[in-house]
Amino acid sequence: MTDLSELADHEKTLLLLDDDKPFLTRLERAMEKRGFIVTVADSVAAGLAAVKSDPPAFAVVDLRLEDGNGLEVVSTLHEKRPEARAVVLTGYGNIATAVTAVKLGAVDYLAKPADADDVVKALLADAEIKPEPPENPMSADRVRWEHIQRVYELCDRNVSETARRLNMHRRTLQRILAKRAPR
Repeated sequence: MTDLSELADHEKTLLLLDDDKPFLTRLERAMEKRGFIVTVADSVAAGLAAVKSDPPAFAVVDLRLEDGNGLEVVSTLHEKRPEARAVVLTGYGNIATAVTAVKLGAVDYLAKPADADDVVKALLADAEIKPEPPENPMSADRVRWEHIQRVYELCDRNVSETARRLNMHRRTLQRILAKRAPR
């Protein structure tokens, strides 16, 4: 699947779920220009209601929302319409949540701010074609940070338990967790 014009109208439906209103408005306009029939939601509750009433063919879902986790919407969409293609957007990316998103039915996981062309490319990507390797792969510092984040999530965000499992001093771990992700 590479071209939206080949699809029927009911196959062009798109749910945009994000609590960042200016970003949501810009993305809505950009996706409408590209031929999608867009429904917007700014909360998990509104997203779930939209999916339950009329499951869209596509969805772009923010991971962290004020009233919960966008992965609930991805999971519900996958149950209601298994062939639907969802992309998860987040400003707080880590490997653990990316893996969870894919297991729940997302086809891709993009860091914010993602531009509309990247979102469309992810939504319409052919599942059979493997993507090119990244031009700028993660640095060793970023890989380390991602590993620490994954263990932290697996330990239910318990700093002491995470530090014990990583064989690291608790205060050192707290300093690492307080910093932004390295590039």
